[in-house]
Amino acid sequence: MVRSIGSLALGLTLAFGGPAFAQDLQDRAAPPPAPEQALPTPPTSDQIDFSSDLLEYDSNADIVTASGEVRLLRDGNRLRADRVTWNRKSGQVVADGNIAVTNPQGDIAYGDRIELTDTLKDGVVDNMLVVLDEGGRIAAKRGTRSENGVVTVESAAYTPCSVTNSAGCPKEPSWKITAIRVRYDPERKRIRYTGAGLTIFGLPTIPLPSFSHSIGEGSDSGLLAPSIRLDRVNGVEVAVPYYFNLAPNRDLTITPHVYTAVLPMVQGEYRALTTNGAYRVQGYATVSRRSDDLVLGIVPTGSEQSFRGYLDAVGRFQLDPNWAVSGSLRYTTDQTFLRRYDISRDDRLRNNVTVERIDRDSMLTISGWAVQTLRVGDDQGMQPVALPELDYRRRFNGLLGGVAQVQLNTLAIGRSEGQDTQRAFAAARWDLTRYTPLGQEVTFTAYARGDVYNAHDTIDTAVLSYRGDEGLTPRGIAAAAIDIRWPFVGPLGSGTQRISPRVQLVASPKIANLAVPNEDARAVDLEDSNLFALNRFAGYDRFEDSSRITYGLDYALDLPGVTVAATVGQSYRASERASILPSGTGLDDRWSDIVGRTDIRFRELVSFTHRYRLDKDGLKIRRNELDATVGSRRTYLQVGYLRLNRDIDELEDLQDREEIRFAGRVAYGPFWSAFGSATVDLTDKSEDSLSLSDGYDPIRHRLGVQYEDDCLRLGLTWKRDYQRIGDARSGSSYLVTLALKNLGR
Repeated sequence: MVRSIGSLALGLTLAFGGPAFAQDLQDRAAPPPAPEQALPTPPTSDQIDFSSDLLEYDSNADIVTASGEVRLLRDGNRLRADRVTWNRKSGQVVADGNIAVTNPQGDIAYGDRIELTDTLKDGVVDNMLVVLDEGGRIAAKRGTRSENGVVTVESAAYTPCSVTNSAGCPKEPSWKITAIRVRYDPERKRIRYTGAGLTIFGLPTIPLPSFSHSIGEGSDSGLLAPSIRLDRVNGVEVAVPYYFNLAPNRDLTITPHVYTAVLPMVQGEYRALTTNGAYRVQGYATVSRRSDDLVLGIVPTGSEQSFRGYLDAVGRFQLDPNWAVSGSLRYTTDQTFLRRYDISRDDRLRNNVTVERIDRDSMLTISGWAVQTLRVGDDQGMQPVALPELDYRRRFNGLLGGVAQVQLNTLAIGRSEGQDTQRAFAAARWDLTRYTPLGQEVTFTAYARGDVYNAHDTIDTAVLSYRGDEGLTPRGIAAAAIDIRWPFVGPLGSGTQRISPRVQLVASPKIANLAVPNEDARAVDLEDSNLFALNRFAGYDRFEDSSRITYGLDYALDLPGVTVAATVGQSYRASERASILPSGTGLDDRWSDIVGRTDIRFRELVSFTHRYRLDKDGLKIRRNELDATVGSRRTYLQVGYLRLNRDIDELEDLQDREEIRFAGRVAYGPFWSAFGSATVDLTDKSEDSLSLSDGYDPIRHRLGVQYEDDCLRLGLTWKRDYQRIGDARSGSSYLVTLALKNLGR
């Protein structure tokens, strides 16, 4: 039967609207209440509707009893119980027997017994469990609710973790918070613990005398997971971040780092999201001893304490569909701060600001950048500052049947203790692609450019070929090319293969390259990526002149689960005049070296890439680069090897080197894994006369073990650095990581 009792204004909000708590976190046998459609909607918000198998009224005792699958509904809150009793004389309302309650948010609460006063706005619940819609659950032996909605429970526990294994059997959650008393404020959506402690794998680990966190969506201010580290230089490090939720779109994290061997350091990170962009500012600050003697192997001496720090900021703003502004700022007080405190291993910090406008057929970029060097022996006064750099490009479709592009560029580079260079040029390029009846793809290209350079203090540049002439120097560039590609496609087994011979003819007159400075085209090397480029120099300051023919072959094979792609090629220069390309780059002679690349993929288990350059005279390997990955996402091995054997001694940008890299992870069981990585410098003095390596010089390695499941990540890592740079000494460090996932669910 279904009846309406107007005076029963559902003060059972203790069970309906707020979470219930139970000591036992496991699922209960009671089913959740039926959907809201199963009951009629109450006529007013202060009434409830209920249904039961039996309704009894004792007129002598003035007691109303509903029993047998009792269900109640009010304002989206639903309750089912075996029995509900209302004593109209004492005002006591009691629900007991397999109680399950669902609120409008989807949280399901379970309990053995709920006792309310006659106001039906406060009461007591025994053996409570709430399963939150976000996935967490809270349990307690006993709980009370006051008239303002605040719930206080005793002997409580909270966890967002799964309480069953993959087979559906009960298990202890990976972590939980237990407390003597827990207070839940539904208005603030925050849980506060008293006398709490963190339990991991059933073992008490970290005491939390006073602790709180938000619940549900969004974030709130509070402590984040700490980290513990031990290294040779700084001793034991404990970092405890505190998160400030300043607004829905702004936050601040302050992290004190406390060490046993040095003074503390403070770290701060501010993030903001605006209507048209976002930015982040991060900084570190401390006072410690630093060394200006950065020669490798020298232990810093002296006891002078000074301020040390690092600033890192980045942001981007989309002003409208076309205009955008972005920037990055990175600055540190000295060359070893980032390495000593293991913040970054970068040896150069690049700063830039860019304003750009992009539409369908044009792009305008106005930028400036500066570099701070952290390399041993580098002079900061020789580092370039570019301000401004302007680049404008516009595309014209359909011009003479092809696509034309016009480019205007200007750049000003200054150094406080070195050469200053200004450059401006205007360029035009036209490309036309046609297909013959036999299937050849033919591309015609025409290129022209006019440059003006202005250089000062060229004598300060050590490499003669980089200097250029002092003062104003004009230069003209012209080139024409025909690129022919003829693909042949056919079946092979259960897949297809494609063989594409390719020939390119390029004609360019002699260009006054050495008359102008070389700022952006110093690191030149023949490889598969630039084999068919119109200009095989990386930048604008050098352009490859003379006429040449480049030929090669592209191959591709596609089978079920297997792909193979390969490229090989060589070029021949028709002109006999001397090349400006340095000896050893593979382009200095009329016949170039042979370059190629091979890529092999087998499903998601094997990835292999090989890049190479073979000497034209004896097929000696001048470049040998391997990158391989074998395994799945959970268990894999990565190997990288690089050897540059170019025999170029006169240019610092093109020194030979050899190194090997390893990385891997082995998963055992559903949640455990071991991981490691290492980098070894194999360069010796025969390859680089300035190298300090003896042919086998480890740079760094890392080994660790990690546990990770749906709500916990716990790991231990051992790292060792073998290089000593100033006060960033070599040695081992140990890091303990603990991340409680889903906290607040």
